[in-house]
This record gives sequence, structure tokens and C-alpha cells, in this order.
Amino acid sequence: MTIQRPIPDFAAAREAMVESQLRPQGVTDPAVLDAMRRIPRENFLPSHTRPLAYVDRAVAIGSGRFLVAPAVLGQLLTQMMPEPGQRALVVGAGTGYSAAVLIAAGLHVVALESDRELAEAARKQKLKVVEGPLEEGHPAGAPYDQILIDGAVEFIPDPLIAQLADGGRLGTAILDRGITRLAVGRKAGDAFGTLSVGDAGVPLLPGLQRPRAFTF
Repeated sequence: MTIQRPIPDFAAAREAMVESQLRPQGVTDPAVLDAMRRIPRENFLPSHTRPLAYVDRAVAIGSGRFLVAPAVLGQLLTQMMPEPGQRALVVGAGTGYSAAVLIAAGLHVVALESDRELAEAARKQKLKVVEGPLEEGHPAGAPYDQILIDGAVEFIPDPLIAQLADGGRLGTAILDRGITRLAVGRKAGDAFGTLSVGDAGVPLLPGLQRPRAFTF
């Protein structure tokens, strides 16, 4: 006898995510809340992790990569203040969930991914995906009003900062001495600075770690 698991009610789980995770954790931007309410997060996960689509933590998507927790994405986007019509670059786009949220919020989005299988998965969601090293960004589409690095980094590469428009914002999680902090930076002329907006557990993106010094 085969026992089948019930199919989760993803629509109800998505609504619960908005009301029980996003709003209580400081996600206040109405456009961000509406976009995350509308985009089916489960569609961006492999079949075996889809039941975890709306848990409040990062979920594996394969190739050692993850979708960040919904509240992490919502908090970053709230602080980045995306506006309809802006140009955005998502670095380390994975299967494309964060890019899809930004598109639903009215932005023109380029998704940059270094892993071919993940890039193909994002294309199946009808997203514009370019493949290449994450630390180099996508200069052909610059300047960007918004750059989202979709995972944790140990440093923000200079090429990404260079691809920001004047007044543009960059959101990411920065690992510093064992603690991962969400941070949003803004460019003004040639200057760029970041502001920490809270601690969070965010998996590291490949290629954006500092080289390890050789020791005996």
C-alpha cells in the first residue's frame, strides 16, 4: 500500500508567510509585500524541497545554493526601496525567485548566474538570465538603479559598485568575523557606503569570498 503525502496548500502558505513572517520582521514596503504574495516561491524549488517553500529559513535549490529566507529577502528589498521602472541586477540569481519578485514589483531585471543548471532553471521561469562570474556583474546592462546580491559575501566587488547608477542602491548580506549582517549601500558620485540593517543567517555565494592567506 502506498501512502501519499497531501499536496501543501501553497496559496494559504504564501499568505501566512506575508502575515506571520514578513510583516512581523519589518517588511513594510507595500509593493514588496504584494510581489511576494503573488510569486509562487515553490515554483523555484526542486520537487523534493517544495514543501519547505514557505518556512522561515534558507532552502536548498541544488549546486550547493539556496533561496534565502523570505524575511531576509523582504527586509533587504524594503530597505533598498525599489521603484517601478527602475533597472535592477540580481547577482547570484539561482533559479530566479528574487528576480521574479522584483519584476512583479515593476522593475526591469537582469538575472546574473554563474551555474549553468541554475541559469537554465531560471530561464524556464521566463526570466532574462545572463551567465558569467558573479564578481564581474553585467556591465552591458549598466548602470543599475538597484543591485541585489542574492546571498552572503565577504566583500562587495568593485565592478558591482561601478555598475550602480548615481543614487543607486545595493543590498546584500556581509559576513564579517563570523557574523552575517544584512546591509544596504548607496552610491553618491564616486562614493559608496553601506549601512547594516540587521543580522541574519544567509548562505555564502561562491566566488565572493576573500582569498585565504597561506599559513604554515
